[in-house]
Amino acid sequence: MPLVGTRNLSDLAAVAPVVANFDTERLEFPGARILQLMYEIDDDAMVSLLPPSLHPTIPPTLVFTVTHVPESPFGAFTVAEVRVGSRSGARPRGLLVHGFCDSADAVEALRAGWGYPLVQANVSLQKRYDRIHAEAHHGGHKVLDMSLLNPEPISGNDLQYLASLNLARVVRDGAEQTRLIQADPDHVFHSADRGQPQLDAFDPAAFNVAGATTNYPVSASYAVADITMPTIRYLVDPSKPPMLSVERVG
Repeated sequence: MPLVGTRNLSDLAAVAPVVANFDTERLEFPGARILQLMYEIDDDAMVSLLPPSLHPTIPPTLVFTVTHVPESPFGAFTVAEVRVGSRSGARPRGLLVHGFCDSADAVEALRAGWGYPLVQANVSLQKRYDRIHAEAHHGGHKVLDMSLLNPEPISGNDLQYLASLNLARVVRDGAEQTRLIQADPDHVFHSADRGQPQLDAFDPAAFNVAGATTNYPVSASYAVADITMPTIRYLVDPSKPPMLSVERVG
């Protein structure tokens, strides 16, 4: 039998963002800089990090992403996300239950528009000749410190970013429901690099993935790309089995 998640998200749903409608317009984020690392995690947490609507990846993984957007309708911002690798049915997805962003305006817009469960914090992304480095600090505590070492140029066609499933409360037919919102931005790449992943600090509890223990680095990439934020097309009911959980918007 395929493995499915066992996590109850009701406690996180109580503080998840509210998405009042699905009329969010597509937005352009030109020249975004994206640092992404993937790590395998201990299989003890393979199903406990995911709700019943999702299958775990095998091996189980976490995807660490820090993105700096220099230009947007709500100004420049940098966001840090840690997503649990998963599959919705047969399709690869990344479960996002918490993240951090350094702009209050961006937090408000991303929460209301696409259900990104973000809070304001200090997040930074720096490119040096020998590494690309990112950090996130919240409440006086370093919650993430990660790097790509010895970058080497590659084609942007070699990169693949998972669509995100964002935990949110949506309003449908006048009632509030807990759903995972699928956010699958489009990327047009200007440059890309790969290198050695290095994770110097990670607080799983801060990202609401307590129990996740990283044990093997898989990959690290860095890209400069134009990002187009999508309209909302699909929702996932976290309480239903994978083959019955997907709902099409409209």
